Amino acid sequence: MNPPFEIRASAIRRRPYGGSVDIHQAKIQYVSRPGILDLAWGHPRPGLLPVEQWLDAAGGALRSHGWQALTYGAAAGPRPLVEWLTGHLAEAADGGTRTSEIFVSNGASHGLALAAELLVKPGDVVLVDSPTYHLAFGTLRDRGAELVGVPADAEGMDVAATAELIGRLARGGRRVPMLYLVPTFANPTGRCLPRQRRVELVELAARTALTIVEDDTYRELAYEGAAPPSLWSLGERGTVVRLGTFAKTVAPGLRLGWINADAAFVRRLTGLGYITSGGGVNHTTALSMAAFGASGAYLSHVADLRRHYAAQRDALLAGLRESAPDLRVSTPDGGWFLWAELPPPLTAGELAPAAEANGVAFVPGSRFFADGTGGRSHLRLSFSMLAADDLAEAAARLGRAVAQCSPS
Repeated sequence: MNPPFEIRASAIRRRPYGGSVDIHQAKIQYVSRPGILDLAWGHPRPGLLPVEQWLDAAGGALRSHGWQALTYGAAAGPRPLVEWLTGHLAEAADGGTRTSEIFVSNGASHGLALAAELLVKPGDVVLVDSPTYHLAFGTLRDRGAELVGVPADAEGMDVAATAELIGRLARGGRRVPMLYLVPTFANPTGRCLPRQRRVELVELAARTALTIVEDDTYRELAYEGAAPPSLWSLGERGTVVRLGTFAKTVAPGLRLGWINADAAFVRRLTGLGYITSGGGVNHTTALSMAAFGASGAYLSHVADLRRHYAAQRDALLAGLRESAPDLRVSTPDGGWFLWAELPPPLTAGELAPAAEANGVAFVPGSRFFADGTGGRSHLRLSFSMLAADDLAEAAARLGRAVAQCSPS
């Protein structure tokens, strides 16, 4: 069996899927725990990070731009990256984007924080998908928002029921300025919101003055054909703010992404105090990304990622079908995650100690619901970080844990 990591890191003790004991001692956020094959962390496989290609791009950017690569940057991001993104997104997001509709950010999480800063006031209700990316909850609560999960079924958000929910909240005097969701290869479910529901959702936003914040992190990690059209491409300008990132397609350590929004929203972003003070964010890295994209290295790298991650997905699915046949797992067409349902009456909380004892970890499904009450019988399993043979072994360990916890 291959070791689960191809890099070395500073030694640090960690709590299971939690914060480090000393936040200043490690070089990287994640360090493997001895004896544990960890399906909890949505991190890239280290051996797939494009170290040599990025070295070429960074050097090329410095040679091309000289001192201008190392000084304060343009407020909305450097023109070389904005122009490359404009062309790239016309194909990748299935819809045209003007240069005036791009703001370069530190990634999708930063983009969410910025969008919330402009949209949300303390005491507002922010709607979130059920389930959805759990670490977004803290970002939204930082703004003093009350989070309310939207009604959903096996295909995702129920738009008609959500419209009724918005109406009830409005009649109760509550302001509902924003909805957050990951509609494409979602974290944690891997599913895609059907096209008809996408159309209905952007129409709902236009009727109700709701701003949709579309986290499109996984769009380009599509393994079975093209991803569905983005909400950004379907909606009227002013109804959707789209968050993009290079964390999954290049490297999370770049801390680089972008926001698509109408030009007026972008101008508001550039007027924020810390932008006025410090200029555009991550300017040097943004110029390196422009060089990486313009050289063709980005498209080649993403094509390689699709092949590797699809194989890792298939390895984990095959292992689960063989070793944990009582789990109900659907096959995602992209992204990094499987959403597994346990056989009743077993819950994720009951399974977790047995899983750890067998040397495997996961994220309980309840963490992905704003009120913490849903998903008790579900697990999020990430296939992004481990090699195929480790994923097969992780599935075997998980299967043993399920068998030990299930009624005989």
